Amino acid sequence: MKQDLSMTHGSAGAPARPTVALALGGGGARGLAHIHVIEALDELGIRPVAIAGSSIGAIMGAGMAAGLRGEEIQAHTLSTVGHRREVVNRLWQLRPSSLSEAMASGFRFGQFNVERVLKAFLPEAIPQKFSDLEIPLKVVATDYYGQTEKICEKGDLRKALAASAALPAIFTPVRIDGRVMIDGGIYNPIPFDHLRGLADIVIAVDVVGGPDGDGKAIPSRIDSLFGASQLMMQSIIAMKLKEGAPDILLRPDVGRYRVMDFLRAQDVLNATAAIKDELKRALEERMTAPRLT
Repeated sequence: MKQDLSMTHGSAGAPARPTVALALGGGGARGLAHIHVIEALDELGIRPVAIAGSSIGAIMGAGMAAGLRGEEIQAHTLSTVGHRREVVNRLWQLRPSSLSEAMASGFRFGQFNVERVLKAFLPEAIPQKFSDLEIPLKVVATDYYGQTEKICEKGDLRKALAASAALPAIFTPVRIDGRVMIDGGIYNPIPFDHLRGLADIVIAVDVVGGPDGDGKAIPSRIDSLFGASQLMMQSIIAMKLKEGAPDILLRPDVGRYRVMDFLRAQDVLNATAAIKDELKRALEERMTAPRLT
């Protein structure tokens, strides 16, 4: 019989279950592995008291915070970004109908308007405003000129998600409060530090990965660009871990997948399925261990 690890108050005199907060990291298509983490929490009956996310982690976190179950997020993902014809159809619908519309919407050759892309692909259940979420959510973006992170937790949720996912060279930056924002993973790849003190157990999921290959082949221009970003983000994560690690750190096997490999969604999910049981074991150990008073 499945053990119930949900955070409910026990009978009179019994201690309450430990609370959980969840930090979901950035990594593009590699972040589809977050779905397994959300499913594991669903199956255990656990609702985080707070969620923080960067880039794809912010998007997945928004789905959970809006009340979607992991299986619903997975079904939506596979039917949209995981389906080539559907991707083409939705992107085609985003095309400007005229030059004036293209200029008004900030169209640039070689870059997509990430706000329009998310509008076409996000589940309808994700609301427009943070205040309509069921779970508090912190969305991390990077202030390009301010050279720092921006934590969004009120106001326009969908604009915040767009800013957090604005991967340089792929998507145009997003303005929030008059500031130019880019991908949150650039400055804070796994924002578990913003959950300290909010729950008994902080779970962090690292899907940054690293350059994959035989160690001899010279990478292509695009691979070297994204690989360098991975190395930079891993160095940031390493420094953050020295300052204080989360209670549970998960690192799914995502190294072989590229940041834009969304059409390989099913492959990513298949390759990272083991993370679900890993999280369940880690939570059981944490929640059944004697607690110091």
